[in-house]
Amino acid sequence: MPYSLAVTTIAETIQLSLSPVFMLAGIGALLNVLAGRLSRVIDRARALEALHPRTQGPEHDRHVWELRLLDRRMSIINAALFLAVSSAVMTCLVVALLFVAELAKLHFGTFVALAFILAMMLLIAALVSFMIEVRVSLNAIHIRPELLERGR
Repeated sequence: MPYSLAVTTIAETIQLSLSPVFMLAGIGALLNVLAGRLSRVIDRARALEALHPRTQGPEHDRHVWELRLLDRRMSIINAALFLAVSSAVMTCLVVALLFVAELAKLHFGTFVALAFILAMMLLIAALVSFMIEVRVSLNAIHIRPELLERGR
């Protein structure tokens, strides 16, 4: 009689893969936020690039400063996107390894655990990059002190 897995075994494997699948949903949401931020940064950089040749003096210096800041933000967001996508790929690999291990009756739980740990570390790095980018973005916002004073 040919080898066939019990339905309960497959159901258990599906249950094991649910946590990584939920993690994928979270990574997808993070990717959406990062892509949106990158889009806004690019739009602002294009607007400043268009104004750049027509400015002089302090206004020109401010545009150059902001363009440098936007360039740095784009680099940080790009790194965060790369790390988040890498985490998603590793998470998919974890799910695939769970099923391959069960179907082929292989015992490589250590590899599955290491792949999951790597996926989590990549996600942590992506979140740290996101946090750094948010902090850098706050440098572009300087509210003049006179606007913060109470009405005279």
